[in-house]
Amino acid sequence: MTIFDGLIWGGAILTLVGLAALIWCIITVSRARNAGLDDVQLRARMQRAVAVNMAALAASSIGLMLVVVGIFLAP
Repeated sequence: MTIFDGLIWGGAILTLVGLAALIWCIITVSRARNAGLDDVQLRARMQRAVAVNMAALAASSIGLMLVVVGIFLAP
């Protein structure tokens, strides 16, 4: 296994972790909206979900970049 394989597989794993976090965000927000919470509680849950969502998008983007770099640099 070369360093390029490590970049590709590491990027793929990071992308999948980000995707799992995005799915968690979707489920969390859906449950919060259907729970009938008041405005303050709903806003608190949404703020947490937005923070996780931004981190998940960043992780997925960086993971995909690693995959592309690994493919371009592979001999």
